[in-house]
Amino acid sequence: MTDNSARLDHVVLWVRDPVASADFYAKTVGLEPVRVGEYAQGKAPFPSVRLNEETIFDLMALPMAAYMNMIPGAADSAGHPVNHVCLSLQEAEFDALHTRLEERSVPHSGFSYDSFGARGMAKRSFYFQDPDGNVFEARHYE
Repeated sequence: MTDNSARLDHVVLWVRDPVASADFYAKTVGLEPVRVGEYAQGKAPFPSVRLNEETIFDLMALPMAAYMNMIPGAADSAGHPVNHVCLSLQEAEFDALHTRLEERSVPHSGFSYDSFGARGMAKRSFYFQDPDGNVFEARHYE
């Protein structure tokens, strides 16, 4: 039986260099690269990174904003109108991400405790930015 309940499929992130961004997300954040080789060969319009089996982040080059004409004003979305994207991780993954950010000297906030989210109160969370200024929160619940 197929579960067709609502889910988050993908988020498009505006980036200056999609290949470099894919490298950051793979090596620093720990996400799986998708279609990076195809993008580099000109066979895909953008690469992605996989958060889990159901959700990806598309890494869209800023010049593509001019082609975002599916609805009026969509081209103006290139920039950072979203405040942040929150990644809910297992505690070990959370700690590993924090360690990789520190090893790579990626600035990040201190820990917050007991912040509310989709699954209730998160035990710990912190914020960081990718090289293009997209803001992420990482958290774990147990």
